[in-house]
Amino acid sequence: MSVIVCHACDLAHRFDRPQGPARVRCVRCRAELYRTNATGIDTVIALALTALVLFIIGNAYPLVAFKVNGLTRMTTLAGAALGLYDQGYATLAVLVTFTAILVPLTQILAFLYVLVPVRVGLSVPGREALFRMLIALRPWAMSEVFVLGAIVALVKLSGEAEVSPRIALIAYGLFMFTLTTLTSVTPTEQFWRWIRRGER
Repeated sequence: MSVIVCHACDLAHRFDRPQGPARVRCVRCRAELYRTNATGIDTVIALALTALVLFIIGNAYPLVAFKVNGLTRMTTLAGAALGLYDQGYATLAVLVTFTAILVPLTQILAFLYVLVPVRVGLSVPGREALFRMLIALRPWAMSEVFVLGAIVALVKLSGEAEVSPRIALIAYGLFMFTLTTLTSVTPTEQFWRWIRRGER
């Protein structure tokens, strides 16, 4: 018999694997123990591929264009991080690079590396460890914070210069929603169900 322990009150429960979508809560404190959903693995892979395309667009093209005194300057996400570094904000530049570029890209590639082989019935090395790393990285994926900060900065700068968003900012905003959806439809228990199904 499998046992699962509540992370909030340490009450042990017998682990009964649900057959369909479910959200299982602790009988004592009502904290969520785990959840599954009806989202198929094909949907998750499609979301990951969509997020990858949007991420590439969001980093390959300019985010915004500034027009001051007749001169127009444009910057990409990587260029913005480099600009912060050149102006002496090295810590902020590293934080932007890590949370807005490296962590989201690692998440997407890890999802594809783990789930595409499961979909076709193959096993790849290190998938369990990689998914545990994904869970640990989720709090550091702050694309929504970046988009919100960019919008606030654009509003403030619009009083001093002509500011116009470019395709990369729109793509990154869509990427934010796609990545959020991707993580919300892949709870831990759902992932392990896919793994167990692929091993049969």
